[in-house]
Amino acid sequence: MKVKVLYFAGLREQVGSSSEELELPAGVSTLAGLRSHLVARGGVWQSALAETRLVRMAVNQQMAQAASAIRSGDEVAFFPPVTGG
Repeated sequence: MKVKVLYFAGLREQVGSSSEELELPAGVSTLAGLRSHLVARGGVWQSALAETRLVRMAVNQQMAQAASAIRSGDEVAFFPPVTGG
């Protein structure tokens, strides 16, 4: 399954990219699974998307929970919570 992953704000700066196309392994079918897959890469992904970090997620421009399903062709976005001032 292939998905497009977008990184916004501080996450984009941490991983050094605003987007990437990924071919996911069998068994990765939820946002939580995708996040774990990215964390398993280690390095910047491990620190940027660690379970201890508050990260918002969206599928096809709709806010979504970790258990939300993802499908081939979906656009998944990761971003930090928005702060105002």
